[in-house]
Amino acid sequence: MSYERHGSGHGGGGRRRRRDDYDHYDHHRRETQESPDHKLKAAIIKLGEVDAEQELPQLAAKLLSQEQSSIPAIAEGFRLAYALVYLRPTAEEENGSASIAKPPLGRLILNDFWKGFQAYLDKLAWRETRLCIHFFAHLTVTNLISPQSMLGLLQSFTAVLDDFGVSNGRAKRAARCAMEGLMRAGRVLKEHSATAVQAYNDSLRATKWLVHPLAYMHSPDIPVEHAEHADEILDCAVSALKTLDLSDFLDVSGIFPNQLEALSTETSDDAPIKKEEWPEYMLRLFDNDVTADPKTPAGYAVRAGLIDIIEIFEVNRKECARLLVEYPKWSVKGTFKPRPGSTAEASDHIPLPGRDWQLESTLIETILGAQFLLPESAAKPIYYTTLITELCKLSPQTVGPAVGKSIRKLYAYCANGLDAEVLRRFAEWFSVHMSNFGFQWVWKEWVPDLALPVHHPKRVFVHRALELEIRLSYYDRILKTLPQPFQEPSAGAMPDQAPGPTYEYDDPTAPHYDAAQSVLNQLRSRTKPDDALVHLDTLKNNLAETADIGEDPDTLIRSIAIQSLLHIGARSFSHFLNAVERYLVVLRALSGTLEAKVHVLELVANFWQRSRQMVGIVFDKLMQYQIVEPADVVGWVFAHSAEGLDWDLLRGAVDKANGRVVVARRRVATLRKEDDDAHARAKANSNGDVSDAAAMDVDAETMHDPQVTQAEDSPQLVTALKAYAALTREQKSTLARVLEGFVHTLHSSSDAARRVIAPGAWDGHTSWRDEEWVAWQNWMWYKHFCRAYSPYLRSFVTTLTVVSFASLETASDDGAVLMKRIWGMATGQE
Repeated sequence: MSYERHGSGHGGGGRRRRRDDYDHYDHHRRETQESPDHKLKAAIIKLGEVDAEQELPQLAAKLLSQEQSSIPAIAEGFRLAYALVYLRPTAEEENGSASIAKPPLGRLILNDFWKGFQAYLDKLAWRETRLCIHFFAHLTVTNLISPQSMLGLLQSFTAVLDDFGVSNGRAKRAARCAMEGLMRAGRVLKEHSATAVQAYNDSLRATKWLVHPLAYMHSPDIPVEHAEHADEILDCAVSALKTLDLSDFLDVSGIFPNQLEALSTETSDDAPIKKEEWPEYMLRLFDNDVTADPKTPAGYAVRAGLIDIIEIFEVNRKECARLLVEYPKWSVKGTFKPRPGSTAEASDHIPLPGRDWQLESTLIETILGAQFLLPESAAKPIYYTTLITELCKLSPQTVGPAVGKSIRKLYAYCANGLDAEVLRRFAEWFSVHMSNFGFQWVWKEWVPDLALPVHHPKRVFVHRALELEIRLSYYDRILKTLPQPFQEPSAGAMPDQAPGPTYEYDDPTAPHYDAAQSVLNQLRSRTKPDDALVHLDTLKNNLAETADIGEDPDTLIRSIAIQSLLHIGARSFSHFLNAVERYLVVLRALSGTLEAKVHVLELVANFWQRSRQMVGIVFDKLMQYQIVEPADVVGWVFAHSAEGLDWDLLRGAVDKANGRVVVARRRVATLRKEDDDAHARAKANSNGDVSDAAAMDVDAETMHDPQVTQAEDSPQLVTALKAYAALTREQKSTLARVLEGFVHTLHSSSDAARRVIAPGAWDGHTSWRDEEWVAWQNWMWYKHFCRAYSPYLRSFVTTLTVVSFASLETASDDGAVLMKRIWGMATGQE
């Protein structure tokens, strides 16, 4: 497969020459602008790219020859990519015969490095902090840092675990800093154990159940048979540290080589609670003899290193892919099998016991594990998808088979309790990956699964993946890639026709065809909104006289007008936006009541019944222009959940309500600051004897409550506060509506929802019908809603508990107990 883009015969060569000339000029310009300090820093960062053992003495000599003015640049280079260059004094300096007396360069660099480390701590840049501790641990082993100093540093991190009210995210990251430091410096810190970390990790037992990617709903714990299919990062760290402790840390040098490890000056985005408050489970796809086992010291070191590289190089997926493929250069020889066609001959390869892993399988498993992290991955899912694509381009013969094996393993997990959110991300990754490689897949392997119930997870995955492939290409093209059984309409894998609108009044024989044509012609001619409303009123009066018994004129005219607008906008997204914006007055007039809003949503869903994507787009725009509210969409979704909950629509409504509050809060904060600054200036001007600095001093701890209106607030701020309060009430209403919908769906009205969580129910899941599978997926969506939106739910926990769980307060059946348990874990009450 070629990824090159070939130019046309007209001017292609000239463009190529001009581009080459520019690249040469740009490279020359960058070279001439690089200062000596920049070159020095670059040399440190690139150490080990070719041969670290040969480069190390040369770089050390170069560093030792530098003046003290270069210390900040050198320290910055070490922070960006630390290398264990032993910067001890030279022999002459040790004997006191140096021409100029000066402190050892290593000490000066460490002092500057320590300043950077403290800056990372202040910014809560946990990844950078942890990698600095790796560096300190290596230096402790080489006696450049005293064991007492290192021990004190690590104990300061474990002390965080005992702080009152410490968040799970902060404790987890502090624990990793301490444990990974111990792993590397354990030989000299043998007396310091990880007891505090072990106790903290045990306290997370209940919470871990909520985010495990494979867990039965009826079990209060993670089933033993699922424990081997996913690894939690703190569990793995504790297990690896125990193994090292039992071996007296004798194998550390064979696990953590003193070679280049990457760092970044970018501060990681660890602030949102939903990203850091949960244990982190990485899904396993291969056996321990194929990929690195993170429960072992060597496996943990490999996994942690790969994850750090993946996170650091999010800004450059091509560079990340290159470094991942070259990762064995920085590993102990024998950790990975030699790549086919590499210079390393099989006869020269000496595998290490318990290792000798396949690099490509380890990379794909690690990337997918990060992408499927619950409740949310650290980076955007598309980053992991494109990273795998880059790996396939670099080495298609070795990465391609690993990707294929991963897909088959994930597909097998679909019928083994795979979380609904992981299944959704799996379908998205699969479809995008297929689009990058000609949509070629061995679909015939899955033909027998077409006999499963329509709502079986495997069928759900296939239907969703093909739906997404059609969005990324064309219906006819995707149809040709499938074997005949998948093409049959009865199979339920592919729709019977391409995505498109369904206009009820397109047929001249349809009822009210003439009335619909008159409205359509008016809208096409861009009639003024007021004139369109007059025409609709006139038409409604006429319909009232001619309508059949039982037909409501208001409902009829709404159906005609909404479908006509959608029909005009069906040509393209821009056509749709123009039509909506031009006739906002008409839309608001047609959706003045709750019943009317529900009818509008129904009309949209019917018009775009062959394109779920367009349903979501139109719903989003209707919420944006406040034709309908997020709570209206939530109600509509649960009213149509008998065939399975549409999570995409539900998530869109909740995100819209939450997003409005975030924007309003920022608006209030901005206006509040402007008001405070204006008041401070006015006060300073009215009191000439008070200095500007004293008059404008504002205590960050006494900031105004965003919902409190002060007498001196500006009109703009008062308006913003009112809007913020209104949007907060809407947010609370939307969240309550979601919870009430789940209570009704899972507890009040579904026998199947109770059957699938009964003890032993999963043992007979192979005989489940569509009703049971729909109920099972609804349970998982409830679980995901609670964990994904826990920061918002905790803000209104008291109100939501009273309003939404009133019917469950005294209930003690299995369904009520499970709903309250999930709610308690998500909101921090359990």
